[in-house]
This record gives sequence, C-alpha cells and structure tokens, in this order.
Amino acid sequence: MDSGTHLVMGVALGGLALVDPVVAQNSITFGAVMAGTIIGSQAPDVDTVLKLRNNAVYIRHHRGITHSIPAVILWPLAITGFISLIADGANIFHLWLWTFLAVFLHVFVDIFNAYGTQALRPFSKKWVALGVINTFDPIIFGLHCIGILLWSFGANPVLIFGIMYAIIVIYYILRFAVQAAVKNAVSNTIQDEDCVIVAPTMRFFYWRVAAKSKTHYYVGRAYGRTVNIHDKIEIRPIPKTPLVDKALSDTNLAAFVSFSPLYNWEISELPSGLTEVRLIDLRYRSNDRYPFVAVAHLDEDLNIVTSYTGWIFSEDKLQRKLQIGSSQ
Repeated sequence: MDSGTHLVMGVALGGLALVDPVVAQNSITFGAVMAGTIIGSQAPDVDTVLKLRNNAVYIRHHRGITHSIPAVILWPLAITGFISLIADGANIFHLWLWTFLAVFLHVFVDIFNAYGTQALRPFSKKWVALGVINTFDPIIFGLHCIGILLWSFGANPVLIFGIMYAIIVIYYILRFAVQAAVKNAVSNTIQDEDCVIVAPTMRFFYWRVAAKSKTHYYVGRAYGRTVNIHDKIEIRPIPKTPLVDKALSDTNLAAFVSFSPLYNWEISELPSGLTEVRLIDLRYRSNDRYPFVAVAHLDEDLNIVTSYTGWIFSEDKLQRKLQIGSSQ
C-alpha cells in the first residue's frame, strides 16, 4: 500500500489497542503504543530511500529484505527498544505486541497488491503478489480517515475500528470474487492463454489485463466480466546475439527482467550510430502507451553508453533521462 494508507492504518491500530486493558489504563503505555503502531506501520518501507541511488536498485530490493520474516521480527524489537528509552514507565511487552502487529499488518496488506513482497525470505525469494488491491485504494483509505475523524469527535475507537476492519475483510473477499470473475472472462475471451495477469485499479470493477498465449500477448482492460483487448502483439523470441546479451547484462535491464513477467522488446538503430535495446512491460498500458520500460544504448563495440529503467510517460523525458545517464 502507499505511505498515506500505512500511516492511517498505524493510527487506527493505535486506537484499536485501547481494547487492551493494559494500554487503556496507562496513558504512558497508550502514548508509547500509538508511537509504536505509527512507526511500525512505516518501518518496512524504509527501503524507499533506495530510489536515491537509482531505479534499478530500488526495483530489485523494494519490499525485499525489509519485508522479510527476519525483518518482521526485528523491526518491532528495534522500535520498542527506541521508544522505551523515551517513554519511561510504558509496559514493554504490550508496546512490543502492538508494534509487532503494526509491522506484520504492513507486510501482510502489501501481499495483496500487484507489486507484492518477498515476505517469505529467507526461505524463498519468490515475490508474493495476490493482485486484488490497488497500491492506493480509496475505499480502504477513506474508511480509515472516517474512523479517525469519528474518534476525534469522541466515538469509541475500539467499536469504530473493529467495525471498520470487519467491513474491510468483507471488501477483500469481494475483491477476490471480482478478480476470479475477471480471470475467467479473460480465459473465455482468449481461450488458449498460458498466463493471465489481472491487476486492480482504484475503481472497483475496472482491472488491467495482460495475458500470454502460445503465439501472442494480449493487453486490455476489463469491466467486470466484459473484457476489451486493446493490443494483440505477436510473440517474438528476443534474439540471442552478443549485442542483446550485453544489453541484458546491464544493471537497469537486468532489474527490469527480474521484475516484469510479461514484456515485449524493440531493437533499433539510432541516428547517432548507437543501437537501442528497449524492453516494454505490458502490464501497465496507459493512454495508449506502455510507460514502464528499460532502455540501453550501445555503441558499435558493444559498450553500453547509457541506460535507464523506470516509469516514463513521454519520449522526450526518456531521452533526457538517457542523456543524464550518459553524462555521468
């Protein structure tokens, strides 16, 4: 989920902690628990700072080790230790318990996004992504905001947030049901599919669709059981040449390939004499464009002059990014 949603979830969990008599009867413990749930709800996303290094590192490692099983154990211990130094007199065990729940909830809800997490590390580096909830879901965010607002006006937080989470559980179940219906509709539309990816959007019944058969890629949108295929792309194996091998060894393209399960490719000669190898993720079609790409420019000696991976919504911006990369 996005940072804003994780924040309101941390506040809501802090309010729900008042169901715990030890928290409810001690203002110092309650203050410490509230701090713990807010910090714990954000802690796993500390790896967002990897963006400052480059997109390739961020793509490979975001929601990786910081969302792993050891991290879920260590984050609450570190946060509890830090807060206990400030909140003298707080109940350490209950502070740890609610902080642990905040960290666990952060990792758990991220599993339901299309991006997913490596939540099973160190036992498996497989990305766990159920793809039923958009990274920002206005219903989930809105319910939390309403609950926090009602609490600020004096409503019982245990009752409010208890009801809210019951509604959200039902909402998740409905999302799974809609996702299953969309997948079934895509299968009926394509019929010979090998792989179907349906990704949620902020609108309940609208889903992004990317599928693969033995001969073609299919990209489109679904509204409930109605599937509209916008692009049908013939599958062409990427050439096994020294140029392509060199391009795929680049950090940016390697990160892209590790992240994208369905992508197309283009190789073109540029007026500058360089050769461009471009990989195009087919899952994120928007306004007739595929904005998530990886690009490498190579000279005639197969040296990588510049490369880039990330979200690009205009060709001019992409070329500026590549020029910046070549000057570094």
